[in-house]
Amino acid sequence: MTRPELRLILLGFFLISASSAPVKKIFTGKETRKTQDVNIYSFYINSTVTSRYATTIITSRVANRLNESQEIFFEVKIPKNAFISKFRMTIDGKSYDGVVKEKADAQQQYSQAVSRGQSAGLIKSVGRTLEEFKTSVNVAALSKVTFELTYEELLTRRLGKYELLINAQPMQTVADFKIDVHIHEKPGISFLEVKGGLSTNDLANAIKTTRADSDAWVTFYPTREQQTKCKDCDKNGLKGDLLISYDVERQNPNGEMKVSNGYFVHNFAPLDLPRIPKNVVFIIDRSGSMHGKKIEQTRLALLKILSDLSEDDHFGLITFDSRVDLWKRELLKATKTNLDDAKSFVKKITDRGSTDINAAVLEGVNMFKRQPQAGSASILILLTDGDPTSGETNTERIMSNVRKAIGSKFPLYCLGFGYDVNFDFLTKMSLENNGVARRIYEDSDADLQLQGFYDEVAVPLLTDIQLNYKGVSNLTQTNFALYFNGSEIVVSGQITDNNVESISTEVIAISKGSKVTYQNTVTTKDVIDVPSEHEDFVERLWAYLTVKQLLDKHVLLEGPEKEAVKNEALKLSLKYQFVTSLTSMVVTKPQEGDVEVADKPKEGKESHRPPVSSYPPLPPRIGYGLSAGSGFPGRIGQYGPPPYPGHQGRPGLPGQPGHPGYHGILRRPDWSSGSAGVIMSQLDSESEADLGISYVMKTPIMAPTHVTRKLVAPTQSVPAVRNNRFLLPADGQTKPLCFDVPIPHKLKLLQDSALGFSMNGESMAKTGFQQITIHYKTNHHLTINTNSINYNDGQNNVQYLWGQEPSQHDQEGIILILRDNEMDVTIGSIRVVIVLHKKRGDVFLWPVVWQQPENVTLAGILGKDKISYEEIQGSTLKIMDNDVKASWDEMPDYRFPSAPVVRCWLVPFQAVMNGEISDFTVTHL
Repeated sequence: MTRPELRLILLGFFLISASSAPVKKIFTGKETRKTQDVNIYSFYINSTVTSRYATTIITSRVANRLNESQEIFFEVKIPKNAFISKFRMTIDGKSYDGVVKEKADAQQQYSQAVSRGQSAGLIKSVGRTLEEFKTSVNVAALSKVTFELTYEELLTRRLGKYELLINAQPMQTVADFKIDVHIHEKPGISFLEVKGGLSTNDLANAIKTTRADSDAWVTFYPTREQQTKCKDCDKNGLKGDLLISYDVERQNPNGEMKVSNGYFVHNFAPLDLPRIPKNVVFIIDRSGSMHGKKIEQTRLALLKILSDLSEDDHFGLITFDSRVDLWKRELLKATKTNLDDAKSFVKKITDRGSTDINAAVLEGVNMFKRQPQAGSASILILLTDGDPTSGETNTERIMSNVRKAIGSKFPLYCLGFGYDVNFDFLTKMSLENNGVARRIYEDSDADLQLQGFYDEVAVPLLTDIQLNYKGVSNLTQTNFALYFNGSEIVVSGQITDNNVESISTEVIAISKGSKVTYQNTVTTKDVIDVPSEHEDFVERLWAYLTVKQLLDKHVLLEGPEKEAVKNEALKLSLKYQFVTSLTSMVVTKPQEGDVEVADKPKEGKESHRPPVSSYPPLPPRIGYGLSAGSGFPGRIGQYGPPPYPGHQGRPGLPGQPGHPGYHGILRRPDWSSGSAGVIMSQLDSESEADLGISYVMKTPIMAPTHVTRKLVAPTQSVPAVRNNRFLLPADGQTKPLCFDVPIPHKLKLLQDSALGFSMNGESMAKTGFQQITIHYKTNHHLTINTNSINYNDGQNNVQYLWGQEPSQHDQEGIILILRDNEMDVTIGSIRVVIVLHKKRGDVFLWPVVWQQPENVTLAGILGKDKISYEEIQGSTLKIMDNDVKASWDEMPDYRFPSAPVVRCWLVPFQAVMNGEISDFTVTHL
């Protein structure tokens, strides 16, 4: 009997599909057996950005619901600039890791894969900014598989901001569906903005942002109902994206230095500099292949760009096919009269003839040489859509001619229009002349792409930039032709002498005709503020940037130098397990022993694919997916996604929990079967119909956190803690309030009389809560202590133990989800999470309110959503029309499993709770 095939495709980041051979399609009208055959019971993206270095972990857990084995596919889309650094499949508790090897070493596996008619290249380019990774594995009947992928990239600052794009286009609704983004920037975050198609009124409650000093969190937890009701959603789920933009505070003109684990990174983006007048020549391809939409969009973009030129700029226009035509022989000042004349010329540009790139670019160089402008910055911008077909057509000779003519005096930027263009040629010619190549995609917004690129280079602020350092080695690029407004220069290096106590930096550049110098000395010990579990992120940033720049050099060099650069890039790629153009990831399938090879594709090139006929026909596709721009690498198969940012992992190897650079995560539920019917059977618990879980999240409100201990000498004893400290977000403020509650007490934590809900907690003699109880109506009681969780519905009793397999229970509108160190409870419109902490030998509980009824203030210490205050003078705050004395303090925030240290305004209990402690105590839990 043939086994069924079912594919679930994640459009965005994640694709899961099920198939087997021989293949049999299963249709019931428009429906498939998706809910019976395959269940995605957990999907999570965790992106962490630390000092612009982003690591993203994608985890998906899938169950085969059939009584026979079937093939499950995993597909993710990642940014083209990213390097995959980890891939793992976990089946029945056993993990199978992808291994990064030199391409030559992987050639045998590659050939075997091709001979079997498989896709030997597991990665291909898709769209403007993404690459697609795909693999599969055969999963036994009624078994599960966990797929985990980690990739890393350095975010680039453009137009004054960094952007993280997360695309979500699920083809179904998902019960446990979460995106967590954590941004940590030492100098502080100047602004944070979330836009995109998913940032709509329908999903307003699913997107939450939290800021505190140097950290920001963005979470996206849509309920199943919300996943079908956003602007572009349908019954199959979400369709849209989140665009997270931010920038950092820049109070130090010398830049920001960060040192960790023997490596440093220097981010340099000075402000308040006068703009340098620029000379810009646009070299426009008007050959026959530009016919139609291309030439129309080029005209539109040029008209807008000309309008944005400043009056002290000089500009020129060159059009070319087999003949080169100049609008004017000389550069002209950007006066209104000249601009109007130029716009008239642009409107008349039409397509014709072949393509003489050599003559056109050399004519642009000659324009600068004929009329040099002192104290200005010169820029050549070439736009073409094809190969050179007229005049000099040998690309090597063209590059040699252009390189000699420019002589490193100014940059050449090459914009390649469409996929027919020889993009490798444009890339190499740009790199040889201190510029970059950018592809312009043939879409309806091509004119905006052209204009967007110009905006990035529209305002030069510095030229001839040289960065010098003392006490370091193995530096990345330190000299730059131009620095543009809204961009950033990043240099990283290695501190080879462990005894070096400081790093001296010197930046020398030209600013509007005059020399400027930035000097600074930083003490290495003063700038180490990275938690131990993240201490190698600077090293990985250095490795990423070094490999990127070595690969660029490899394109340009010849002979022994080329081979030396290749070997160095290869060595680093293998050491840090980066999938680059020099390495492949070998993926060995369990059971079958089949091998697949993942190769990073070239820009605009498809990975090798077998003929279409070698693939079986596909049934209608269903699934869900996400695409993200940035978290730290982790061994997710053992943990799963966290409800909070900042969870600390356990010790591990590079790219694994506990290792420096890892942003840990918690386990998501496996919905494993329990005993004696206490927990639903595996298939029932995993049924999509049974998992009616609500995942609307409000910004976490007051969560008790431990009082800050003052630093004392090692020989002194630390005084016993006698307070619990609670955190209260402030409306419209980035600085939260906090207040202390004496212990021990039995506290009224949360109460909704209308719903018949109450939550009380008993604080411990030393710290935290030893027991928390939740009551709902008259017959539902949940008791949570540091050993176990007991739920009683008036007739039956269910018991869980901390540390057991993740479990889920759904009964009469009450949803309980047990994870490694948290109990997630949803009752009606209230959702709370009880976190189990183990700190310095103490084991205690902390409650966090994640959702409560809108526009309703509940009773209890956790009942306030947030509070408004105003900083009046010094340490005086105005709270509810009262002047309150406050102190600026630090505290561990136990809302998050990692308990990150945050700063807050410490105020008296009465000032924010409008009552006495006795008003919030109970006699019985």
